[in-house]
Amino acid sequence: MHTFTDSPSRDDIAAALASGSITFIDCMLDDADLSRLDLRGSSFINCSIAETSFYAAKLAQTTWQRCRGRQADFEAADLTDAQFQSCDLNNSSWRRARLASLTFKGCKLTGANFEEAAHLGLTFEECLLIGADLRRMSFRKSTLKVLDFSDADLAACDFRDTVFEGGSLRNASLKQARFDNADLREADLSGLTLADVKLFQGAWITPRQAAELISELGLRVA
Repeated sequence: MHTFTDSPSRDDIAAALASGSITFIDCMLDDADLSRLDLRGSSFINCSIAETSFYAAKLAQTTWQRCRGRQADFEAADLTDAQFQSCDLNNSSWRRARLASLTFKGCKLTGANFEEAAHLGLTFEECLLIGADLRRMSFRKSTLKVLDFSDADLAACDFRDTVFEGGSLRNASLKQARFDNADLREADLSGLTLADVKLFQGAWITPRQAAELISELGLRVA
């Protein structure tokens, strides 16, 4: 296994891959073109990958720790069984990527785009997903631990039988989302509209949340 601790070029990385997976430590990879490379099993530790292109790269079973990846491009990449821990990936793109059994833990994904991503088994834990595009994603029967979906696009998402442990749906776009039998008692539901309320039929909320919802809708209880 090869280890890089500097700013390797694409050619350097491609040559090192001949001997197997790579460990990147404290590497500066900003703006690099790493598209279509086979990086399966590689590790990225404390690396900067801002605006780096991993387009259609093979990234299965990779691990990413404390990486900074503003506007990193993972479009059409295969990230099956990958793990991201404490990474800043704001405004990153995951369009049409394969995210099966991928785990994000303690990550910042504000403004991230997950349009048309294959996401069976995808897990988020303690993540910021503010303003993220998560349309049509299924979270059914999941336990969501401290996920901030504020201002996110959750249109047609499936939250049936989902348990929210903290987190927020504040001002999220919820058109055609489903919340049948979801447990929302620990979630922030601020900013819901009258149209949104119909989506929560059969969901569990607290009396305090019910009172706040009535207030948000401008109703008065005598």
